[in-house]
Amino acid sequence: MATGGEILIDCLLALGSKKAFGIPGESYLAVLDAIYDKREDFDFILCRNEGGAAFMASAHGKLTQEPGLCFVTRGPGAMNAAIGVHTARQDSSPMILFVGQVGTALKGREAFQEIDYETAFRDVAKWSVEINEADRIPEIISRAWLTAVSGRPGPVVVALPEDILTDETDALPLISPVHIEKGVPVSETIEKVQSALSDCKRPLIIIGSSTWSQSGQNALQSFAESSKIPVIAAFRYQDQFDNFSSAFCGEAGVGMPAHVRELIVASDLIIAINIRFGEMTTDAYSLLKVPIPDQKLIHVHSAESELGKIYLPDIAIHADPNEFSRCLENVSGRWEDWFSSARRKYLDSLIAPKQPSMVDMGLVMQYLQKVLPSDVIITNGAGNFAVWPNKFYQFAGSSRLLAPQSGAMGYGVPAAIAAKSAFPDRTVVCFAGDGDFQMTCQELSTAAQIGIFPIILILNNSTYGTIRVHQEKNYPGRVSCTDIVNPNFTSLAESFGFLGLRVGTTDEFYVAFESALNSERGAVLDLNVSSESLVPRQSLSDIRKNALDNQSK
Repeated sequence: MATGGEILIDCLLALGSKKAFGIPGESYLAVLDAIYDKREDFDFILCRNEGGAAFMASAHGKLTQEPGLCFVTRGPGAMNAAIGVHTARQDSSPMILFVGQVGTALKGREAFQEIDYETAFRDVAKWSVEINEADRIPEIISRAWLTAVSGRPGPVVVALPEDILTDETDALPLISPVHIEKGVPVSETIEKVQSALSDCKRPLIIIGSSTWSQSGQNALQSFAESSKIPVIAAFRYQDQFDNFSSAFCGEAGVGMPAHVRELIVASDLIIAINIRFGEMTTDAYSLLKVPIPDQKLIHVHSAESELGKIYLPDIAIHADPNEFSRCLENVSGRWEDWFSSARRKYLDSLIAPKQPSMVDMGLVMQYLQKVLPSDVIITNGAGNFAVWPNKFYQFAGSSRLLAPQSGAMGYGVPAAIAAKSAFPDRTVVCFAGDGDFQMTCQELSTAAQIGIFPIILILNNSTYGTIRVHQEKNYPGRVSCTDIVNPNFTSLAESFGFLGLRVGTTDEFYVAFESALNSERGAVLDLNVSSESLVPRQSLSDIRKNALDNQSK
């Protein structure tokens, strides 16, 4: 016989999990006690806020494609963690959130911190469930795991009533995870794709998903290069295709370059591989007509529910993106000019004009492109600052980008900690705004406690930049509620055990970043970036002036 808490941990170990992120709570003490006995095999990373813990689990899932695990207590703990569940949903990241719950005898009486989690998380989780019998723990954990990783990956929420975790059961723990065979398109479907390509004049491939294998990426890259078909990435998926390939032409998303917009609109055939056609990728659904685009559409997705959800495809293919890509045969088209022009415009978009700032982020990105290793992991939260790593850095090899499609501020620091925890020997660099950083900066204490030290770059402009830009565009000169009075970030970093350096000029950045790379305790670099440089190709003053001029017309 074993307790429910013991069976739960045994099941997670059998599935291959070796760690969880979380905040302890009295509602799942039996789980914490079970971890004590398995502490050599199962690591509980003690975080400082449930939101940070959930961000870490979401990032871990996105990076490894195995469910990131998070444990939080009931009520406030679960609600704090909701931001990470929402992020995992929009990022299609496999994750399981375990929430302590009031005992079954107290349910339905609005007991202390009681919430119906199946209802609360219904719209943001793939599945939310409460375990009401200890005997069913293996069954439900197995289903939760498979739900998180299958089809379009995403988060699952499992509520754990306190008494179920202390109940004894003779249920057997799981033995191993179930292997799901990937869907392969039939030959007749591939023939339809090849036929559609032979008839078009301006084909375009749009890729999404973090579920690519190296062989799948290589197959698609070879096909696109040989067939002369430009490839763009859906919002924040540019790390899933070699940016140095002659086929890669940019990313659709926030701050979408004009040439990417033109590619989508001008194309006459789009092959969309494992993308969900989100608002950012489609520029609020304006680039493709809903529900029937002007372009011929071939939509490939591993989740059947995504096919035809917004746009009606001419050819809908329920298949794994890697298997689909390996089935493609090179097509000899008439697209050389279309192909080379798109690539040339992408390369031009990487060059930022001189910035009106003591620290010129355009030059910073050029420097980072040269010095960062090919397996670097870059993370960011949300804000205008994210345009720099998202639009001015080229990903290749095993380099990765962890960036929230949900637009969640505060994601970058926890994601960097999760990445460094998963791959301690790789360089991890987090880009954060000053407002963004302060959402989750307390997690640096988590990092220091476990000896994980990423590099944090704070683009400090003393304002909530995204909102400031919107204010100047819509209410020019009437700035309110966006200016920030910041702490001393270098002193704060040192208090957490990190190297803290203030960077006042671009030249100072080069020296400081070299120190960061050589530091055994990571680094937090506080960059003096002017608010005039909120948008790479237009100063804040020009944005305000243009808005005022438009108002006077």
